[in-house]
Amino acid sequence: MDQARSGSRGRHDGSHCLRRDALTRAETKGSRKRALRLFNVHVVLLGTAAGGGFPQWNCWCPTCRTARSAPHRASRRSQSSVAVSIDGERWFLLNASPDVREQLDCLPGPIPTAIRHVAVAGIVVTDAELDHTLGIVLLREARHLQLYATHAVRRILERDSRILPVTQAFAQVEVTEMALEAQVPLRYRDGEASGISILPFEVPAGPPRFAPEQAAGHTVGLILRDEAGGGSCAYVPGCGELDRPLLDRLGETDLLLFDGTFWTDDELISLGIGDRRAREMDHQPISGPGGSLSQLAGLSRPTKVYTHINNTNPMLLEGSPERDLVERAGIAVGYDGMSFSI
Repeated sequence: MDQARSGSRGRHDGSHCLRRDALTRAETKGSRKRALRLFNVHVVLLGTAAGGGFPQWNCWCPTCRTARSAPHRASRRSQSSVAVSIDGERWFLLNASPDVREQLDCLPGPIPTAIRHVAVAGIVVTDAELDHTLGIVLLREARHLQLYATHAVRRILERDSRILPVTQAFAQVEVTEMALEAQVPLRYRDGEASGISILPFEVPAGPPRFAPEQAAGHTVGLILRDEAGGGSCAYVPGCGELDRPLLDRLGETDLLLFDGTFWTDDELISLGIGDRRAREMDHQPISGPGGSLSQLAGLSRPTKVYTHINNTNPMLLEGSPERDLVERAGIAVGYDGMSFSI
């Protein structure tokens, strides 16, 4: 697996966009089929912040304050989402954030020649949280969307947030229900196989606050797999607990994008801006006994990246002791535009 952008585990330029030539286009050398052989799967982190982004619009905690007063120490981040593609032109989104419009502008690829161009081949959602699904409505101008969701997530989108029927008032939304622990091939909008498959697996987490029922599959992690080359990526933006079976599963992948929401369990309480602990919000803290940092550090195979980072998390500050601990453990702090090839 290669990191397709030069961003190391240290400083970066803070840009939210990849240059359009950042992923070398095979079309300059041959057909799209040649691109399939050359590049495997591109993985681009479109957004790496938790809900509200970074800095959050109404927050003046120490990290948000630094992001505004010393932006070279704390790069801005949009709300979490990932884009994956084989040909560098047609992209599947892993979650659709409220920042999707700006995020899509940052995708690499050739400049479209048509009057209307839809680069989004489909959307795969890990849950029905607003910061992961509001972008579906914002993509209604596509007129035809493909959505991949578990049955439990689909019901929440239909009945509780009503994001699905609102979007369907403007566009055809073709929903593919994903069964837990079953491989689902991702297909382009014309039905052609993409060469990418996805496997949803349940992770410890509760349903959204606005969902009255708890059901199996309301929060999942995803294993993305290149069907030809075998490369794999795990995407787990929300996880309340890491147990041994889950660690073993994540350790078998090539790239791990994991929940980096909170640094400490009492982060919001200590700042006086919340009354719930990280674990009570279904996010395992990074530091402390049983934190994800010590557990993920023991995984030798995957490239490990924290994403879905809350605006209060001090590891957002470059040069901070918390950032240093993470990097010395062999884990990267994700940033918008960071990209990989698996």
